[in-house]
Amino acid sequence: MSNIKFSYLYRDGANYKNYGYIVFKISSDTDIIELRTLIQAKLIEGQFFYANEWGLPDLHFDKWNDEFDHTFHEFECIEYTNEAPNTFFTLAEFVTLVEHTN
Repeated sequence: MSNIKFSYLYRDGANYKNYGYIVFKISSDTDIIELRTLIQAKLIEGQFFYANEWGLPDLHFDKWNDEFDHTFHEFECIEYTNEAPNTFFTLAEFVTLVEHTN
């Protein structure tokens, strides 16, 4: 059975990028289209979110410039994958956090 991979990134003020992803184990009744629709509805300006609100690892760089850098991350994609899950965080827990985003 496939799993679901949520890919995202942090792009700092100088346009340097740090990529990350989470692979969730899924059940047979997971609908990726509904999941993608939910995520897109909760994104800021159609692409941004705060990783801490969604329970995801922070991808910020060690060096921080208050004048140029920001706190949000960018959604890249969500897709089926044959990769093994890389978290104990469940897809249901993730969905609950995304649903509660304002």
